[in-house]
Amino acid sequence: EEVPDAVISAASKKITSVSSPLRAIVRLRRRYRGLKKNRPHLELPREKPVEFVHTRLLQRQLSLSRTSLYGPSMSLFNQSGFESSQYFTFDTSVEHYSVKKCRRKKSRRKSRMVLYPDKTKKYLPAEEKSKAKRCLLLLIAIIFFQILNAIENLDDNLQKYDLDGLEKTMHREVFGQKVAVESIMELLKDYLATHIHNKPLVISLNGPTGVGKSHVGWVLAKHFRSVMDNDFVLQYFVMHHCPSGVAPLTCEIDLSKKISDMVTRAEIEEKTPVFILDEVELMSPVLLDTLSRFFEPNQTNEFLNAIYILISNLGGAEITKFVIQNASTELLHQPRGAEELVSIIQPVLVSVHPLWKAADIIPFVLLEKSHVINCFLEQMRREGLYPDQKHIENLANQLSYYTTGDKQYSSMGCKQVVAKVNLL
Repeated sequence: EEVPDAVISAASKKITSVSSPLRAIVRLRRRYRGLKKNRPHLELPREKPVEFVHTRLLQRQLSLSRTSLYGPSMSLFNQSGFESSQYFTFDTSVEHYSVKKCRRKKSRRKSRMVLYPDKTKKYLPAEEKSKAKRCLLLLIAIIFFQILNAIENLDDNLQKYDLDGLEKTMHREVFGQKVAVESIMELLKDYLATHIHNKPLVISLNGPTGVGKSHVGWVLAKHFRSVMDNDFVLQYFVMHHCPSGVAPLTCEIDLSKKISDMVTRAEIEEKTPVFILDEVELMSPVLLDTLSRFFEPNQTNEFLNAIYILISNLGGAEITKFVIQNASTELLHQPRGAEELVSIIQPVLVSVHPLWKAADIIPFVLLEKSHVINCFLEQMRREGLYPDQKHIENLANQLSYYTTGDKQYSSMGCKQVVAKVNLL
């Protein structure tokens, strides 16, 4: 059945009367959202005056009265709904506003993030390497190689003089003077490690007769003649080279010439000459003055590179007294005992002549009876004799000794050993 046109027109009018307010509501809501986006920094409204509140209520009542004209279909827009609704007004509560503000802050923080395009690549900044660091490493490497080269040069100099072989020979052939031998070798190693010095090396061997001083000088001369040319080693015996009948000035000229010529030749070949002067206590003051001039540090370079070995019996009485007083202790076999002996001997030597101020003094102590027996054994082997122990002890008993407690010290050392063996 066909519906009359009057009914259709009435229904369309009723629909339009309902849809037009809805469209108005949607437009208002969209506009409100746009304003809200465009004004993110709205200040929180403070307490509104009473008159403003009354006017707002009157406006709402008027709007409700107008909507009631559109029929019962608009009953959902009643007064209570409008009072509870916040779509059409800007009257928001404090809590709702604070929540919105927190949300805006969070969204604002997120919007501050830097968004890189997809096609771009992120690279870290290149670290610039400092050139000063490389220079420092290069400097450390140069210093290291310089030190290594210096150590190798020291080893080369010591190997050239074969001081290890000399030390073994000294310990094997010199009896009862372990501390003295170690002191001599330490001084020689320190001095011969390099060819550049600021003063010559002066070693003074002091002690009573027969304790091995001259034998040490003989061993040193033999060794340095084997590792160097014979022209760079001088053994000077005062009783032989400057006898009592010769004028001291002549001896002084002869000794000065020998030392000067040897030092000059040694400087050309970069070698260190060795001068072994025995029986120094018999030298005249003129010769001692000459030697003291060679010992001075303010000289030309060639005279600074030389080794002088002074052998004398000066200070023998002080050493004998010290050994007998300290026989019961182990002080004689320790470096501390040698230091005490040096402090006792040095004033005595300086009183004879000031040249001993520039010398390294090494005291030789008295030999015990066991050391004398070793001297007999060594001398008999050199002479090719059979070393009979009982016969050697009988020969040793013929010598004179200082007896202190359970120890016996030879008063003449091994001085008479050669004469006793020659009588066999």
